[in-house]
Amino acid sequence: MAKTPFLTKEKAQEIIKEFPTPFHIYDEKGIRQNAENLKKAFAWNRGYKEYFAVKATPNPFLINILRDYGCGCDCSSLTELMISKAIGAVGEDIMFSSNDTPLEEFKFCYELGGIINLDDITHIDAVEKACGKLPKKMSCRFNPGGVIQMSNGIMDNPGDAKYGMTEEQIFEAFRIMKEKGVEEFGLHSFLCSNTVTNEYYPMLAEILFKLAVSLKNKLDVKISFINLSGGIGIPYLPDAEPNDIFAIGEGVHKVYNDVLVPEGMDDVAIFTELGRYMMAPYGALVTTAINEKHIHKEYIGVDACAVNLMRPAMYGAYHHITVLGKENEPLSETYDITGSLCENNDKFAVDRRLPKIDMGDILFIHDTGAHGFSMGYNYNGKLKSAELLLQENGEVKLIRRAENPKDYFATFDCFDVFDKLNS
Repeated sequence: MAKTPFLTKEKAQEIIKEFPTPFHIYDEKGIRQNAENLKKAFAWNRGYKEYFAVKATPNPFLINILRDYGCGCDCSSLTELMISKAIGAVGEDIMFSSNDTPLEEFKFCYELGGIINLDDITHIDAVEKACGKLPKKMSCRFNPGGVIQMSNGIMDNPGDAKYGMTEEQIFEAFRIMKEKGVEEFGLHSFLCSNTVTNEYYPMLAEILFKLAVSLKNKLDVKISFINLSGGIGIPYLPDAEPNDIFAIGEGVHKVYNDVLVPEGMDDVAIFTELGRYMMAPYGALVTTAINEKHIHKEYIGVDACAVNLMRPAMYGAYHHITVLGKENEPLSETYDITGSLCENNDKFAVDRRLPKIDMGDILFIHDTGAHGFSMGYNYNGKLKSAELLLQENGEVKLIRRAENPKDYFATFDCFDVFDKLNS
């Protein structure tokens, strides 16, 4: 089974005339349809809001598309807060879910009016020190520990994660925060990453909803929202079954009616913080085959490398590859698809069955729209690529230019590289 690229060979060739490979390109039509479906799936909840995980794809042009559907920004650093401010996403359009947080970042979020989501009980004092007082609305991140397993075998180990508070700490944190003037409370948790199952969100919702009921009854606190965070994944493998966002939304709705409504908590807003689900399938890395090597294995070298897409090199993540124009040709060859870094793990695919690749062929590497460009780095002095937007009208817009050597050397204030080169 194969994935269908949102670019044809002819369209890619047209784009490359102006913007050489490699580049990341995003599909506006797909992003908009997906955002609309998410909004519909949770329309049953009056206060529902998606806070897009800025770390996944920190590009203001793309985030502004989501803003058309009421999305806010889930930020985890100073620069992400700055992006949010720059596009007008301030106040409660910001959810600040950070960890090991510098005081100045708490202060900046507070000045923007964002919601601070505490990762640790010690951060109560840190926020008070940074801001002079606690905000009227705050959230805490919960880590239940243990191992999470679902019927299809997907599981994760929250007990081994550095994030969040224990249940005992959550109760103590809410008690302290109430004493210090907090009036509205939220709960947040992230248990599993990239789940491809409709079970995950309803399961997490039940855990958080029951905890919220207990907190309300024992501490007499106002629970304003429950944030299910991220974790809804995408099918990177071509034969994997995708999540059904409408089934997921209805599953959470059922648990909401079963747990919260009988407790008089039918005004609790549901928040999400999706990144991968919102963007990953609607982005691709486009690269050109420039070298071939025939030794103990067959290698195809491309003009992209792990600088442009780190996930396969970092932990062997699978990204499907289409050779544009050869979609219907037999998968007759077995290749490693490699970049040019001085690292043997700089491979986009290992022992991948593909059509015969000729030099100059254009490869479309799927599902890079989240945690693709954003994880890039500059090892070997490699430069980050451009980002492009394929607009609904078929036109292509540059939304981030490619880096150039001046960008790479810009922080060498005490050593002017270009002066030395020209002397």
